Amino acid sequence: MKLPDMKDFMNMSWEEIEPIYEALKTRDLNHRNVEKWLKDWSSLRELISERYARLQLATSLDTQDEEAEEDFHIYLDEVFPPAEAADQVLKEKLLASGLRPDGMEIPLKKMRVKAELFREENLPLLTEEYKLGLQYNKVFGAQSVEWKGEERTLVQLKSKLQTPERKTREELWRLLSDRQLEDREKVNEIWGKLMEVRLQLAENADKEDYRDFSWQKRTRLDYEPADSLQFVDAVEEVVVPAAARVYDRYQERMGLERLRPWDVINNRSTMDFPVLKAFETEDEFTSRVSGIYRKLDPKLGKYFDLMREENLLDLVNRQGKGPGAFCTSFPTQKRPFIFMNAVGLATDVRTLFHESGHAFHVFERTQLPYIHQWHTGLEFGEVASTAMELLTSRYIPEGEGGFFTEEESARYRRGHLENKLLFWPYMAVVVAFQHWVYQHHQQASDPASCDQKWSELVDRFLPAIDWDDLQDVKETGWQRKLHIHRAPFYYIEYGLSLLGAVQLWENALNDERDALRKYRQSLGLGGTASLPDLYAAAGVKFAFDAETLGSAIDLIEGKLQEFEAVI
Repeated sequence: MKLPDMKDFMNMSWEEIEPIYEALKTRDLNHRNVEKWLKDWSSLRELISERYARLQLATSLDTQDEEAEEDFHIYLDEVFPPAEAADQVLKEKLLASGLRPDGMEIPLKKMRVKAELFREENLPLLTEEYKLGLQYNKVFGAQSVEWKGEERTLVQLKSKLQTPERKTREELWRLLSDRQLEDREKVNEIWGKLMEVRLQLAENADKEDYRDFSWQKRTRLDYEPADSLQFVDAVEEVVVPAAARVYDRYQERMGLERLRPWDVINNRSTMDFPVLKAFETEDEFTSRVSGIYRKLDPKLGKYFDLMREENLLDLVNRQGKGPGAFCTSFPTQKRPFIFMNAVGLATDVRTLFHESGHAFHVFERTQLPYIHQWHTGLEFGEVASTAMELLTSRYIPEGEGGFFTEEESARYRRGHLENKLLFWPYMAVVVAFQHWVYQHHQQASDPASCDQKWSELVDRFLPAIDWDDLQDVKETGWQRKLHIHRAPFYYIEYGLSLLGAVQLWENALNDERDALRKYRQSLGLGGTASLPDLYAAAGVKFAFDAETLGSAIDLIEGKLQEFEAVI
């Protein structure tokens, strides 16, 4: 079966693509040719997926590029829906055949779950949901303020929040917050439309609520919503008290009587002064990271250098660039692409380590023969990235080819571990909020109710931060959490994977070579194993309980004491 190359496929209409699907649909399928048929389908899906990834990436690289946005909208309107419908037919054909190609047990199970959820009438709704997400991106991508006579993006200005001058921090924080509040009604309007779309998606699929719809859409086969909420409770039991201890030490370190929002980063991260400036140029940034990876593991170093050589990195912030950081992939090339908004700080180093972990996952899992085997549950996908933040940390000193002196490195590692520990309570806010939203759909369609619930959860899990006279900023925190709007229910993954990553890091502290061998081995399994089995392959436990979480907290707090001694 001859397929077009990627360059030609980028411009093909659905009328030109449809015959390829039709040929697969009508071809006889039996035990003799199932592997060839599946490979041909996989190759077609690689084209479809890569076109989507490239068009989506273009809208993030420049949120003001109207041509890129139009191209993506055309794809979402004219190609994506019929391609998904045609793909559904092929799924049903394979499932009905009863054939079980090698390595496809778990992918077939996920395929069956997705096939059960599929409704053709939901395709335009999914397109509308994505377009609303693009509108959300545009609202935040366009936000800028004037600071000292210069127009700055909010991302650029946020980096300046890390100043020892508390008065300046407060002034900057209020300036940023006031600008974000200007768009409060715009975000509320988008939210109302998203809630309508999501309710209809669930109803069309005969689901009790959007939570059930989203759970099945994400093919979460190895745990239930109740497990997610158990983890939230475990965080409250084990981590919130440990977070209080971190905040107490932090207040003492900063000489503060009380913690205000401008004394922490994004409500969940400590800061340290003087701020650790990590690099001046992108080349310096990537060269040092490359050296660290070559020391950590030659194979991972080779992967990263390949990304540098093939221009698969867009790392530095600029006006009009979309928010956040992510790793996407180009399936036909079996290559990842990293997008982020670096401004030269230590936090950018951690972000690149994180996204590199996702990239390494792409390199390893795309060695499997079928694209259907590549898709790993994000509960493990985020282990790949979060573990890389921890595994690289001992190479961060200049003596190891890294970025900082010994004392600075201890500060870097202290801040990193503090922020990982403090992340869990923030994660619990986001996760509990989303469970509440979709179990109380009508009430949560009113943004004022969302404001109230978010505020309650902040008080429950983040009690150390004093929001006196700042209620409007506090209660609208949910508006500024991208995942809530663009990737609903994609957040528990970070908490579970952090627990897995800490366990993997603990293994590496005892035997780094063996831990990395298991790390790469588990990445290479892609989506061919269950979550518990993927975790086991990495040498760790897939867990929700307070005991396992407590052990991770003990390790982190012990290491924090070590770093404090160096500092």
